[in-house]
Amino acid sequence: MLYDEVRTLFDGFVRASVTAIEARDPTTSGHSERVSTLTTGLAQAVDRLDAGPYRDLRFTADDIKQIEYAALLHDFGKVGVREHVLVKAKKLYEHQREHIVQRFHLIRRGIEVDALTRKVGCLQDGHVHQMAPIDEQAGRALAELDEMIRWILAANEPTVLEQGGFERIAEVAARTFTDPGGELRPYLTADEATALQILRGSLTREERLEIESHVVHTYNFLRQIPWGRQFRKVPEIAGAHHEKLDGSGYPNRLQAEAIPVPARMMTISDIYDALTAKDRPYKKAMPAEKALDILAADVKKGLLDGELFRVFCEARIFEAATTR
Repeated sequence: MLYDEVRTLFDGFVRASVTAIEARDPTTSGHSERVSTLTTGLAQAVDRLDAGPYRDLRFTADDIKQIEYAALLHDFGKVGVREHVLVKAKKLYEHQREHIVQRFHLIRRGIEVDALTRKVGCLQDGHVHQMAPIDEQAGRALAELDEMIRWILAANEPTVLEQGGFERIAEVAARTFTDPGGELRPYLTADEATALQILRGSLTREERLEIESHVVHTYNFLRQIPWGRQFRKVPEIAGAHHEKLDGSGYPNRLQAEAIPVPARMMTISDIYDALTAKDRPYKKAMPAEKALDILAADVKKGLLDGELFRVFCEARIFEAATTR
């Protein structure tokens, strides 16, 4: 009875923790549950193997429950990541985008006022014939400005930056204008330019490192919990789900032999769900076939476990994610 009560307590704690994670980052709602379903499904499929490198690997009911808990809690460390970084959907934060739009309105107004001032001077000096060239020059400047802001807003999307985009952003950032107070100001601040020059995705290097730190937070949090003998490996499994077999993963750059097999399973499940998830506002859901092709490419690169990926595909474990 005591064992059942402890199990019920752990279940309640884990479910409450998942709720806390998803409340912090609603854009990934359901991710932990799906990764848990995929990972435990893969573990059960591996448990049935009678050939291959994992033919002697067997999981008890407690082992499966341990894997379930680790998968459900693998992202809990996100509670230690600043919220504006965690939910950042585009390269610029919304306040940065608004500042740029307002600044370009100010630049536009400056061009218009300058043109009107020059035209008034022409009228006063009797040089009416010079007014048309002023209008043409202002028209070209305004058209260039409009095209520039359209391009900046397009570059703000978390897609791959087009060729030459890095240099173009630097060129825009190098331009200056004089504000109404007479102060010389850049078209783009250094922080805005750095964000817009992100080659892929929406995070700067510093922001990506902060996001990656969630694994350390997860491990440090879970190791404080007295899991008992049955579930003592929960922190180790959850803390290794971003490690890669060639040592290029994080946070500890573990090599293949140092990565627990359940963590290798979770890595496959986590990547697959991240690619195919339909609830991410910053990207479209990827078809299952394309996601599996990407995973297969990672296997060829020596990043993921080829045997576990084979079972993931042949047992069609990935289909479980579409039913959740």
